[in-house]
Amino acid sequence: MRALLWLLLAASVLANVFISTFAGWTGTLQIAGSVSTGAVLLASAAGLWLTRPHSEG
Repeated sequence: MRALLWLLLAASVLANVFISTFAGWTGTLQIAGSVSTGAVLLASAAGLWLTRPHSEG
């Protein structure tokens, strides 16, 4: 599960970089792409945080 979350996190970062620099999208399309990849990034980061190993000390 955590491996999938890490994969989604990395893919969303790469997709966001691609959309904002290389895709040539403008206006609403670029905003929609950035919001979508940002949502995946935040969701996968939250999932990783929620599934982190707890150390009892």
